This record gives sequence, C-alpha cells and structure tokens, in this order.
Amino acid sequence: MLSNYHHTVTERFLRYVQIDTQSDPQSTTHPSTEKQKDLSVLLAKELIEIGVVDAHSDEYGYVYATIPSNTTKQVPVICFCSHVDTAPDCSGTNVKPLLHKNYNGENIILPDDEAQIISMQKYPYLKTHIGKDIITASGKTLLGADDKSGVAIIMDMANYLLANPQIKHGTIKILFTPDEEVGAGTAKLDLQKLGADFGYTLDGGELATFEDETFSADAVTININGVISHPGYAKKVMVNAIKIVGEIAAALPKKEWSPETTEGRQGFVHPVRIEGLAEKASIEFIVRSFETAKLAEYENRLKSIAESVVANHPNATIEFIVKEQYRNMKEVLDQHPQVAANAIEAYQRVGLTVIKEPIRGGTDGSRLSFMGLPCPNIFTGMQAIHSKHEWVGVSDMEKAVEVLVMLAQVWEEKN
Repeated sequence: MLSNYHHTVTERFLRYVQIDTQSDPQSTTHPSTEKQKDLSVLLAKELIEIGVVDAHSDEYGYVYATIPSNTTKQVPVICFCSHVDTAPDCSGTNVKPLLHKNYNGENIILPDDEAQIISMQKYPYLKTHIGKDIITASGKTLLGADDKSGVAIIMDMANYLLANPQIKHGTIKILFTPDEEVGAGTAKLDLQKLGADFGYTLDGGELATFEDETFSADAVTININGVISHPGYAKKVMVNAIKIVGEIAAALPKKEWSPETTEGRQGFVHPVRIEGLAEKASIEFIVRSFETAKLAEYENRLKSIAESVVANHPNATIEFIVKEQYRNMKEVLDQHPQVAANAIEAYQRVGLTVIKEPIRGGTDGSRLSFMGLPCPNIFTGMQAIHSKHEWVGVSDMEKAVEVLVMLAQVWEEKN
C-alpha cells in the first residue's frame, strides 16, 4: 500500500464511466464520435487542478500532459497511456456503476436486468475478490472498465506523485487516446509533441499480468460483384452477390480457425461484417496471428475459399483487399529489454509475481511500438470486457497505481 495515501482511483472511475464515450467503427471522422471529447476535456481540467500545468485536450480528443522530472539524473522520458473510448459491442449510454462493498462470493444479479447474473462459476477470478470491493454496471450497459480503469489509475498516479514530491522520478508523460476500440487510437497522435522515449499502456486484465506480445493483425474485405436484373425476368441472368457472400461465410472451417474454436497462441480468421445488395455485396474479416508471416498464409487460404465459391457463379467477379492493422509489439520490445525489465522489477517491489501472457488482441501499444514508442501493457483488473457483465476490483486498480509509482522510481534509480 502507498503509505498514508487515500486513493482517488475509485471515485474517479465511478465518475468517468458515467460519461458516454462509445466509439463508432463506421465513422470517418477523428475522433469517430464527438462525445469522446467530453471525457477528454474533463481529464485535462482535472489534471490542471492537481497541478499538471500543461495538460490539454486537442481537436482530435487526445489528452497530453507532463509531470516534470524532480531529479538531477538524466532519465528516459516514460509515458503512461490509456484510451477514453468504450467498445461498440455493447451500449455505453447511461452507465450506472454499482459499488459492491465487501463482496460475499454470491451471484450478483444486476438490478436493471435480472437476467444478467455475474457468478463465480462463470468468472472464477471473482474468488480472489471475496471480502473486497468490486464495481459492476447495472445490467443494461457495459461498465467501461475497458479502459476507464486505466484512465483512473493513471490519474490517481499523477495525483500521488504531485502530492508526494519526495518520490524521485524523471519526466513522465500522460496520454489519453480516443478510438482505440475501433483501431484508430493513434491515427492523429503527434509523437513528437508527446516527447516520450518509452511507454506503457494501462489496458490489461487480471492482477499481476504483464503483456509484451500481441497478435499481428490484418483486415480483409472481399467484394463480390454480381449481375443485377429485374427479378421477374432474372432466369439465367441474375447473379446474386448477397447469396455468394453467404456461401463464402458458410464455406469457412467449422472446427478451427475461428475465435470460438481457438485459444492461447492459435490465430484465427473472423468475419465481422456483411453488407450489400444483390448487385454488389461485401464481407469483412479480421485476420490474427502471433506470427506475422502466418497472416499471408491465412489470407491465401481465405482467398482460395472465396475464389472456389465464386467459380461456381459465372459472370460474378471478386475483389480481395488486405489492409494492415497492427503488428506484434514483441518484435519491437525485444530490441529494448529494459522496458519490460523495469516493469517486472516494479511488480516485484510491490509484492507481485509477474504473470506474462500474450494478448489475444491488440492495444494502442501495438501501434505505438512500431511508431517508435516501445510500449507493453500493464494490468488494470478489468474483467468480462465489452459486455453487460463487465466488472473490476477496486484493490486491483489501487495495486496498479502502486506499480506505476514504483515504476517511475525504478526508471529514476536505473539511470
């Protein structure tokens, strides 16, 4: 525990999750939704109030701030980063956070929809929180712990360091990003303005987990061009693109290669969107593998499946479009071993045994690493993310604050 300190992370978290910041994957603006700026503006204001004089939010919804160095040593500039948006998967409007004091281990029936039940059977990690405080939503929305737990942790860390100037540290940058959930978290980021050497995202799950490896990721769009005609006179003329797209989806492997059939280090190909008309339709995929080279293998297999379907429909044509999304951050982090080493030491100093595991997904840290800011991921405690069952443990968030405070000290001591 941080000595003689009253954590602010819980009260901050309860306040932040009530602000709707859901991002929109179909939007072409930055940020994808203007309402994300509501939280960004508030965070900049709160940072200024606790003494971070340069804190500000920009036109794109990013928040930049600096905690100045208080040491005579030349210490690399580190950045702590979290995202303000919540996922499109589940409503983030009118979130009602509920603080469950001294959790007793029983099922939690969410009051606004009693069909929503959070149980230890479904979420075994709850067992570690018996006797502790946890936070849930009320049953109709997600909670927003992904990633407002990370935001609140960084804010509490800033509050602690500014209130305790005897804690020696180098320059610390704070960054809050929009649109991480829709893959655009770094789209308008100004790295030169940020001015950091190394970074850490606060976007992880269980206590003591530390993640320096993510999927590599591509997006694939398959466009099918059919042949349209009046349906009353369509015999031997019409080629229905919608039906062809449906056949492609049906031709995908049933017992492998999908999120619902893979785990650990297994990759997948996942259809995420279908749209169109009889004349032209499309199916969108996300392609994931921990080995970047395997993405091309997956894409070639997917293309072969699609082409074999289209071959049964004379006069239909196919377009196969691949777009890079992000790459496995480990490829960069392995070149900067001190970033992970310092984090692991900070975990150990606050009494944690590090649990290293790959992320079956990506974070802003994936893109940041390849943009020149090596950036692994630190736990926040968030659980059941993107769902109405989302919850977070207060003690996990408070422990993450301790890790950040200690990590700032480790970087100062090592230089």
